[in-house]
Amino acid sequence: MSPPTPSRLVYSVFHLTDLSPESESAFVHALAIALMRGSKLTLLHAGGAGAENWDHFPHVRATLERWGLLEPGSKRSDVFEKLAVQVKKVNLARSSSVSAILGYLEDSPAELIVTSYDAERGIMGVARDATAEDVARKSGAMTLFVPTGCPGFVSVEDGSLSLKRIVVPIASDPVPAFAIEAARRVASMLGDPPVEVTLLHVGDAPPRVDATDDDGVRFLHRNESGNVVDRIVAVAEESRADLIAMVTDGRNSLGETLRGSHTERVTRRAPCPVLALPESWNELV
Repeated sequence: MSPPTPSRLVYSVFHLTDLSPESESAFVHALAIALMRGSKLTLLHAGGAGAENWDHFPHVRATLERWGLLEPGSKRSDVFEKLAVQVKKVNLARSSSVSAILGYLEDSPAELIVTSYDAERGIMGVARDATAEDVARKSGAMTLFVPTGCPGFVSVEDGSLSLKRIVVPIASDPVPAFAIEAARRVASMLGDPPVEVTLLHVGDAPPRVDATDDDGVRFLHRNESGNVVDRIVAVAEESRADLIAMVTDGRNSLGETLRGSHTERVTRRAPCPVLALPESWNELV
């Protein structure tokens, strides 16, 4: 799958749901981002029963009515005609979840996947034969993981966004420029300016970075020592981060620095949503 052009970043949002109340926070993140960008929004359930009735899927119109964006009793067509969001619901409950999801994404690429994440169960709605890293890597898409029980930066009640602080772990390899630029774009797209972006390096010899403040973003530089995952989680907690943005390496899940398993381990412990950015996208910078 090809990455998007730098100017747009996101034109298709893909939400994996297990149809449970625990995935509601991830759903409202997907919906709010689609609204902000005028993007397509696909809601997909795969692996397991529960989607025989379409009413079991997240309720898009009811949510938009609660947020005051549609009048009560609005028609299905109003979502696109009034808000420019094209919504599609897909039920692959009888298929092998991992292969079905990846197969669907091959035919209908998405720039952003949004899913709940439970430290015990893995990705919500996805069987245990895949990891967070598998889906992020094989789909070729950015992946936003919203931990269960975490309100994130989108209000379930009114759809308001509160993205003020982002933590971006950096190292010499993978090149930090992509993560920094991606954080800047996310801040511009979804943030409440000025967004504070903490560039966190764990270890010796921090890399040189080109990060210039502007009206929407203020960069902070922080160097730490110790275990990489421990320090990322700790700094996110201390700074009350609304988002952690990490570059992932699809080639080696046991790689060094910020690669592979580190992203997954951070996701399992994160106090806020985690945005996984495939390293292959660094060609956009």
